[in-house]
Amino acid sequence: MATTGRTFSHIVGFDDCPFPRGHRGDVPIVGTVFSGLRLEGVLSGKVRRDGVNSTRELIRLAGSSRFAAHLQLVMLQGVALAGFNVIDVPRLHAELGLPVLVVARRAPRQGAMRRALLERIPGGARKWALVERLGEMEPLAGIYVQRVGLSREEAAAAIRATTPHGSVPEPLRVAHLIAGGVAMGESRGRV
Repeated sequence: MATTGRTFSHIVGFDDCPFPRGHRGDVPIVGTVFSGLRLEGVLSGKVRRDGVNSTRELIRLAGSSRFAAHLQLVMLQGVALAGFNVIDVPRLHAELGLPVLVVARRAPRQGAMRRALLERIPGGARKWALVERLGEMEPLAGIYVQRVGLSREEAAAAIRATTPHGSVPEPLRVAHLIAGGVAMGESRGRV
């Protein structure tokens, strides 16, 4: 059970770079490290399109960075990177020793995700089990979240503290902008 009343001033947020529909192979990912609303650093790595290495890569990036000792929270833009490279959120939480907050602007279409994983993605049953293990996303502070290692109140406070404009927390919004700029030459679109 999470302790009530914690605040999180050092947060890393991760998002993937956009990629063409037919792309196979590695997809770059970007992490932004924030202290409050100040961008302190950027992390980058790669994960396999529809692969199984996202959890391992996030642990490596966050855990071995020069920011690791100060990090207090991990934010994720959805439960998967690079298509269906599903993140094992409880393992990420356990290995980093940090709470994890998964964020989405809209509630995911669980049925469509389940069908895609089970019918089209190699290893889809294992990946769907990771998604199911997290449970349904819950509405919170104008977005949808899943959380491991922090209370609903702590998650709401973290979202409010890191969202000066719009509905997406700055660590994720900025990771999205950087990822788009890296992949497309300029950033565009909403998170």
